[in-house]
Amino acid sequence: METVPVTLRYDSRDPFAVRIDFPAPATLENSDITWVFGRELLAAGVSAPTGVGDVRVRPYGYDRTALEFHAPEGVAVVHLRTGELRRFLRRAQGAVPWGREHLYLHLDHGLAELLRDSY
Repeated sequence: METVPVTLRYDSRDPFAVRIDFPAPATLENSDITWVFGRELLAAGVSAPTGVGDVRVRPYGYDRTALEFHAPEGVAVVHLRTGELRRFLRRAQGAVPWGREHLYLHLDHGLAELLRDSY
């Protein structure tokens, strides 16, 4: 199995989502790729298999969590240390507590951006 350094990110401005960045050498397009998926999906997949679409998360052996990314070109599987993933999720919860994500949505700003050229 090849080791690829990926970056998992969370931003409170998009409180329901997490991002994982793949560096160019690890992609078929030879360019940096970012996948965006639900924080809740990631948290649930630490304990039990979850997801039926493009992103699936499941426990894998001792202290590993597998993230599967399904695309027309194929499937990429990333194994993360579950302990590190739990720490990441705790930090994300410290930034935006579970169940409070709606308080961090900036709907007025987003709507204004959508409508700014419609005048």
